[in-house]
Amino acid sequence: MKSGRLALATVFALALAVPAYAADFGTAAEAKAMLEKAVAALKADKAKALSEFAKGEAGFKDRDLYPFCGGPDGNFTAHPTLTGKSLKDLKDKTGKALGQQIYAVAAEGKIGEVEYMWPRPGTTDPVQKVSFVTKVGDQTCAVGYYK
Repeated sequence: MKSGRLALATVFALALAVPAYAADFGTAAEAKAMLEKAVAALKADKAKALSEFAKGEAGFKDRDLYPFCGGPDGNFTAHPTLTGKSLKDLKDKTGKALGQQIYAVAAEGKIGEVEYMWPRPGTTDPVQKVSFVTKVGDQTCAVGYYK
């Protein structure tokens, strides 16, 4: 009887722990919703939106989710740490030219996907990441989540 209660308590504790762990990271649905919110913000006030994206303000930073954008010159116009550096020349940890692919997939009024390997924030080991990408005027923007 005692071991049965212990087993039940263990199962209950694990059931609670899994959602708590999952809540530490953004989901695909949350990433897509943030990109849609970013598109609306860019259409309303491009300069303000890019500033908010880079600073993670106005709800544009949620755990490991944040929008990033690149301009027509291929450089980041908004990113928490890479603003001004080249997005178009960015490669993942396996050498995949993800920046070029982001620019190739992005289309006005549509949301595409680009998969690549990238470390989670605060880590160095790359894991699979998917970024939803779109184009808004002269901006190519994305929000990525980790699988």
